Amino acid sequence: MSFKVAIIGRPNVGKSTLFNRLVGRKLALVDDTPGVTRDRRVHAAKLYDLHFDVIDTAGFEDAAASTLPGRMRAQTEIAIREADLIFFTIDAKSGLLPDDRTFAEIVRKSGKPVVLVANKAEAKGAQGGMLEAWELGLGEPIPVSAEHGQGMPDLRDAVIKALGKDRAFGEEEDEAEDVAASEVLIGEDITDPDAEPAYDDTKPMRIAVVGRPNAGKSTLINALIGEERLLTGPEAGITRDSISVDWDWHGRRLKLFDTAGMRRKARIHEKLEVMSVQDGLRAIRFAEIVIIVLDATIPFEKQDLQIADLIIREGRAPVIAFNKWDLIDNPQELLTELREKTTRLLPQVRGIQAVTVSAETGRSLDKLMDAVIKTHKVWNSRVSTGKLNRWLESILAHHPPPAVAGRRLKVKYVTQAKTRPPGFVVQCSRPDAMPQSYVRYLSNSLREAFDMPGVPIRIALRTSDNPFAGRANKRK
Repeated sequence: MSFKVAIIGRPNVGKSTLFNRLVGRKLALVDDTPGVTRDRRVHAAKLYDLHFDVIDTAGFEDAAASTLPGRMRAQTEIAIREADLIFFTIDAKSGLLPDDRTFAEIVRKSGKPVVLVANKAEAKGAQGGMLEAWELGLGEPIPVSAEHGQGMPDLRDAVIKALGKDRAFGEEEDEAEDVAASEVLIGEDITDPDAEPAYDDTKPMRIAVVGRPNAGKSTLINALIGEERLLTGPEAGITRDSISVDWDWHGRRLKLFDTAGMRRKARIHEKLEVMSVQDGLRAIRFAEIVIIVLDATIPFEKQDLQIADLIIREGRAPVIAFNKWDLIDNPQELLTELREKTTRLLPQVRGIQAVTVSAETGRSLDKLMDAVIKTHKVWNSRVSTGKLNRWLESILAHHPPPAVAGRRLKVKYVTQAKTRPPGFVVQCSRPDAMPQSYVRYLSNSLREAFDMPGVPIRIALRTSDNPFAGRANKRK
């Protein structure tokens, strides 16, 4: 039985640095600029022998509810309600500011156990800030350096004291469940490359949601999960970190990743935006399905196509969501135009699933998830070697490879080497001489013959070594 810890404090006190220290990875973006974190992020953490979930929050600011800082504060207040323990974080180097006193009163009124964390305690002059911290009335300040990992043993002891040993350590995990799970894994048959296994819908699916700024990515995720989990608003570029959200859809476990809007490289100048985009790229590489959110009022901008091309090159399975469909006046006419453009502009994933949605009204969200599941099945599909070679015989009979330099190319054999995405190995006589046009022909024929629309298909050309070539060279 785990517990939740929310890291609270005003901007620029080192909350995200402490979050990264506790989770053991640099997940949250860290920069000297105040207010880098905007959404709340939850992740499993470890502090020596304590295991818990930690929530990184936006800097607490006193602002009107309608403003961006006000909406960020609302997210932080949700984190306080969800938490079992609060790390109220101050900057020992700069000492107390009026906001620290204001927010300490809010935390005190929550009634939750509190650990007062005096961060940046390694800095010169931090002792004065430590003494000031007593004025907050939240107990003894725990001096730490989140950046250098100092003071963690004292922080552990403070957590145990605040929660009590029983709550801090929780219940022992059921070892029998672990043994049963390992037996299932050991017994799984993965030895037959020619098998066409049934689609496994028990494994969690990772879905990244990407697109240009202000396309409606965060709003779409909120609409899917049915709660205001992510910060949204009319301002472009609200999301900075790639935030993951666990969700259950019709019994299927999903992990959704919201990402920062991706602008053209030439328009990115600030270091923070560069870091946000890099974080989004990592989310794409980690995902299985990538939902490309396009603004239906201005679809298929150059940047949209570059994002799609990146996803395809990474081998992820793309699905297009034409968002803001509620703003379209001539839906049928535009739909026909979008279908034509999708086919023409993305030929490398012919048959890609594209759904018109409205995150604002909740239109067609079930259709979008049906498209996601269908694409995921195709991305995981495997075709037996026997079926592939019967298909190859038919292809060679109707359209054999061309002659190059007066010599006919011979294609002998094909097998599927991998899935996620589907990858095939074609054995032929001279791989270097095979025209790319014929490779594309094979790829498109594979897609049609085995019903694999909308996902990247990889084809590798190989040749078998001639066992007599070495002897011939020795005789010379």
